[in-house]
Amino acid sequence: MAATPAPAAAPAAPDTNALAFQFVEQLAKEVSAGRVELPAFPDVAVRVRKVLGDDSVGADQIARVVTSDPGLAARVLALANSAALSRGGKPISDMKMAVNRIGHNNVRTAAMSFAIAQLRRAEELKAISHHLEELWHESTMVAALAHAVSSRARGINSDEAMLTGLMHNVGKIYILARANKNAALFSDKSTLDSIVRDWHANVGKAIVENWGFPTHICEAVGAYQDMERDAEKSDITDVLTIATMLSAFLGKDIDLELNMQGVRAFARMGLDNAKCVFIMEDCAEEIAALRRALGD
Repeated sequence: MAATPAPAAAPAAPDTNALAFQFVEQLAKEVSAGRVELPAFPDVAVRVRKVLGDDSVGADQIARVVTSDPGLAARVLALANSAALSRGGKPISDMKMAVNRIGHNNVRTAAMSFAIAQLRRAEELKAISHHLEELWHESTMVAALAHAVSSRARGINSDEAMLTGLMHNVGKIYILARANKNAALFSDKSTLDSIVRDWHANVGKAIVENWGFPTHICEAVGAYQDMERDAEKSDITDVLTIATMLSAFLGKDIDLELNMQGVRAFARMGLDNAKCVFIMEDCAEEIAALRRALGD
């Protein structure tokens, strides 16, 4: 009688630690080489980025680039007519007037918000669309809060602060998009969460550097999680640190008060719990209007 063949050995489970190490090693190489670019990034957003990088370019040329895509044009006009940026002015539909009203930083913000909205709908990223949606809601909230905080401070450009807030977690988007190609790694939530937590700031900084953003914005994206950071005076990094904390503890005043202890950004900005709560309440309509204009 023939012997019953032994059952085939089950394939070995992938070594998640090894996969994570390889993934992080590749991330480090990409960051150090400056080869960090988001996938499925719309061409029009790249063109806007390039045209805004030339200080000699006027509103006419910027308007022509913006109007080449109806979706982006609608986003710019929405920002220009938002309650927070129109300053009580009359509604406008002329793109050159819109560019002049909101300035280059907010055109860049509109382009980035439009691009990320497109990215969230990309077919190749469909599997992580819900993750990208969560990150987008967080980004618009932090952007609006950064604008609100900085507009009530001295010496900090509130338009730049909003752009920085919108970009603060772009590294998370990149890491998730890359990990999406590795099913074993993506299925291990704790490992992936650890990679995102430890690496997204460095990756995000590399991305905005690659896009030619001003140095202080790049530094803010890379350093906003450093709660003990030293600085001679308050700056845009402080604003981003505070905005991310306000977003995390929205409606949880007691938790905010406990967690702001020892965070130097609050001291440099002269903000305590009561002032933060006042800003959030006083700016509620402004924050909601900005988030709508950004496409949230």
